[in-house]
Amino acid sequence: DEKIVLSSTGALALTRVPKKMIVIGGGVIGLELGSVWARLGAEVTVVEYAPKCSPSLDTEIVDGLVKLLAKHEKIKFMTSTKVNGGKVNGDTCTIEVEDAAGGNKRTLECDALLVSVGRRPFTANLGLDNVGVKMNERGFVMIDDHFKTSASNIYAIGDVVDKGPMLAHKAEDEGIACAEMLAGKAGHINYDTIPSVIYTNPEVAAVGKTEQELKKAGIKYKVGKFPFAANSRAKAIDNLDGFVKVLADAKTDKILGVHILNSQAGELIAECALAMEYGASSEDVGLSLIHI
Repeated sequence: DEKIVLSSTGALALTRVPKKMIVIGGGVIGLELGSVWARLGAEVTVVEYAPKCSPSLDTEIVDGLVKLLAKHEKIKFMTSTKVNGGKVNGDTCTIEVEDAAGGNKRTLECDALLVSVGRRPFTANLGLDNVGVKMNERGFVMIDDHFKTSASNIYAIGDVVDKGPMLAHKAEDEGIACAEMLAGKAGHINYDTIPSVIYTNPEVAAVGKTEQELKKAGIKYKVGKFPFAANSRAKAIDNLDGFVKVLADAKTDKILGVHILNSQAGELIAECALAMEYGASSEDVGLSLIHI
């Protein structure tokens, strides 16, 4: 109803600060909006079915973020927990939850329930089947490296395609690249160097592969970390939370991924994406970039 049971749209339009907010889903949107309302004074509880919040992010970074949100904003996290149902009772809402493996049933009450269990493409009822546009099992439009669908005269970009993350800046770059290709020019987009940011406090910013992705792919890598507690400027402005994590190829030293946890992570990740686009090694960055 966008008054008590909320989507992300309703959570941005509340006219009051809820006393208690429950967030179903510990992904990007759930963490961002939960963090906002926690800072405004709400008592926030995040319920996540998976063992960890935002499982697509680097595990070590997520663990650090959860600890800091619990410490500074008093957000409570219930992972490995599933929601069985809920009911609106006047100005409040109750939900029934239990362990993801079953058992330990309990009831939670709130006056604002944010449902943020992920985004899906809006491709249903567009008549794509009638024109020969193929979609995968999740409803994403399948495209080739030139954004062409299975229909020779139809191209697709953005959140509906089966390549890259669902991010606005990714869609913008795809639009430019697609237009250039249609004009006979050499359009280009590198999905491995598209940065992403979670706008919590502190922020999480990432580009490239996570450590768990490299392990799954069997790629040998090395890890470098630097805590902001050891940075002079961070000390001067009392911004000591978080760290930088760099993943590089064990043999070539080429940077494969960078993950940052800090309130200025969104600004810092840009140079990392640039370095990766140019194929920089971790040594290149270490010798040429000096932060004050």
